[in-house]
Amino acid sequence: MTAKELREVALEIPEIEGVHAMKKEELLEAIRKSRGVEKEEVKEEKEEAKEKKEKEEEKKVKKKAEVSAADLKKKIREFRALQEEAVKKRDVRMAKIYKRRINRLKKRTRKAA
Repeated sequence: MTAKELREVALEIPEIEGVHAMKKEELLEAIRKSRGVEKEEVKEEKEEAKEKKEKEEEKKVKKKAEVSAADLKKKIREFRALQEEAVKKRDVRMAKIYKRRINRLKKRTRKAA
């Protein structure tokens, strides 16, 4: 929240005085005290959220890294053959699709290497 928003919240609480002269940290502390929330609880919640986020990112990385570069290159060769066939048949739409797939696989091989 911004300092303005915190001031609005603090003005609604009759226990807090001198709201307009307070800085953001002071406002947060005064609001926490009036509501009975300790600083440690807030830190713990932030740490838990951070850990959860890191675990999700690790899972994403593991999923992407499972495929080896050799497997990806094999797929690229297959799509190249399909692309050449599509060009021979004058199927422009499928040729573009295969070209895009090849391009994406190339990017994935760079990340996997």
